[in-house]
Amino acid sequence: MEAIRILLTTHSSPGAPVTYLLYIIENALSQERDVSSWNTILAAYRRHGYAQEALALFQQMRRTDVQPDQFTFATILPACAKIRALEQGINIHQSAIERGYLSDIVITSALLDMYAKCGNINKARELFDKMPERSVISWNAMIAGYAQNGEVDEALRIFNESPQKNVVSWTAMIAGYAQNGFVEKAMEYYKQMQLAGVNPNSTTLASILPACAKMGALEQGMGVHQSIMESGVLSNAIVASALIDMYAKCGLIDKARELFDKMPKRNVISWNAMIGGYSQNGLFEKALEAFKEMRLADVKADYTTFASILPACAKMGALEQGVDIHQRIIESGLFSNVVVANALIDMYAKCGSIYKARELFNKMPERDVISWNAMVAGYAQNGFCKDAFKLFELMKDSGLHPNHVSFACVLSACSHAGLMNEGCKYFDSMSNSYFVIPTIDHYMCMVDLLGRAGYLEESLNFIIKMPIKPVVIVWMCFLGACRSHKNIQLGMFTAILLFELNPQNSATYVLLSNMFAEMGRWVEVQMVRKLMQDRGIKKIPGCSWIESDKMVHTFCVGDRSHPQTQEIYAKLEELSWEMKAAGYFPDSRHVLNDVEEEEKVFFVCHHSEMLAIAFGLLNTPFGTIRVVKNLRVCVDCHTTTKFISNIVARQIVVRDAKRFHHFKQGQCSCGDYW
Repeated sequence: MEAIRILLTTHSSPGAPVTYLLYIIENALSQERDVSSWNTILAAYRRHGYAQEALALFQQMRRTDVQPDQFTFATILPACAKIRALEQGINIHQSAIERGYLSDIVITSALLDMYAKCGNINKARELFDKMPERSVISWNAMIAGYAQNGEVDEALRIFNESPQKNVVSWTAMIAGYAQNGFVEKAMEYYKQMQLAGVNPNSTTLASILPACAKMGALEQGMGVHQSIMESGVLSNAIVASALIDMYAKCGLIDKARELFDKMPKRNVISWNAMIGGYSQNGLFEKALEAFKEMRLADVKADYTTFASILPACAKMGALEQGVDIHQRIIESGLFSNVVVANALIDMYAKCGSIYKARELFNKMPERDVISWNAMVAGYAQNGFCKDAFKLFELMKDSGLHPNHVSFACVLSACSHAGLMNEGCKYFDSMSNSYFVIPTIDHYMCMVDLLGRAGYLEESLNFIIKMPIKPVVIVWMCFLGACRSHKNIQLGMFTAILLFELNPQNSATYVLLSNMFAEMGRWVEVQMVRKLMQDRGIKKIPGCSWIESDKMVHTFCVGDRSHPQTQEIYAKLEELSWEMKAAGYFPDSRHVLNDVEEEEKVFFVCHHSEMLAIAFGLLNTPFGTIRVVKNLRVCVDCHTTTKFISNIVARQIVVRDAKRFHHFKQGQCSCGDYW
């Protein structure tokens, strides 16, 4: 036994080769197996994070003649708490009662901590109330238990009653407030803790940083960073990861990467913070690159990794890479995780593979409201509106109540299909039948539905009567409808209003210019363009992305930077002749330049999605071509793509800023209504 204790003392750090160490110890135990021997190996397993193995060893011990003592119970109960093994914890509780150990304050404190962390806060409170005396550990366990279970008003009461408040109790309150969305309260308690002269530990700092991130409180976050430097805990991977996450969510992604690169050792938490940071800042290519780096570093992805990287695939339309990640999820056994499964469904739907999304949805062992919403939204965005309605009704029949996101998804489907009656019915049922208060998203859907269907006056009256103040995006929807239906008077009125609300929004100027250009009013076009120039406003350039051989290629309007530029433009020239022979005539009304017709056609035919489609035809000899665009597809590109799909006998899927267009045999899934 002395040799075992020396081994444990020598190799007690978390970085020790514990697998080999524990193997040696278990062999030693085969020679001498008294309760002290069992306790030694149980403590070693627990100390090094092997909670499941500790529980298995405890069960093995129970099958022998060796009886557990107080130290055994005090050791094994935290292992139950760590992995939320409530049933095993209850059995251990019963054994402790049988041996008369509940009078031991250490064991009782460990029991109530186990119940609290396993979610049975009432049982924890029952034990707490029966304790003849309480230690600071028992007080802290109750505070943390209430806070972690969302009962922060109750946690505060226990905290105020606690005779001794140390760093653990303060941290429990801070973490409880932060985890339950009360970020300002978390910040307030962090300041009070400092005023009380209690120095934060690594757990405190890792708990307060997410609150700074959620508030976008960069200045406070930098103050916490300074505290971390002073206390010397930056080497703690959890603290460093929380710091990276804070900087990323506050928009300082370069600072986040700087810290990440300086980490001596990176674990899955730090990689997740970096991948998630890139995704949240719209740097999807960098997120995918970081994911590849993580794999090369031989760090095993967890469910958070997959939930962070799949949205990057979805945003870029990187289906091939998404399929690869799907395979890795299957290999890791994480498809049963509802968060991961939801992210997979969303990825397939947003990459235009709606049938694969539904296949996965059908295979889910359990579904939450997010699962249903992802599938309904997928159908709506892909133009399968009837399927969206059917699934929405199935959701209600399953016993799940639709939430505000569910109604936003189904109203979006109505808007895409121009279904006035259905949209009004669903909008009215929100508050009348389901007690869901409409938000700005729902009002925007209704404005879009009415306006795109040509009911401009009704749409304007709807905006005026809204119980909440209409934001810029609502008026932008209405302006888009004015342009579609060529109502220049209402369009100008709306544009002037938008200039006052948000004078730096380039989309307003572009929409107004489009309206004038389509009517041949070039003087007004030049006036709008001069106004943009005077105000230093630049039009967002049209960009499109296409994936080929697991690489994403980017194209902008008139782009000549791609290595295959000559072949791409030659392919477009070839297609233009074939389209003209098939009866195609370019619609150049949307070009904002008062130039000769032939030059207008040049601008239109070289829009970013056209370049991406030509690249796809050159590099994928068969199968569906999938393109993602950052702006709405123009009328001419829409017509052109219909012709191309018929000429090359290929399906072409284009996802623009609003929805999907599935082109096949000269037709589009949107029915030319977008």
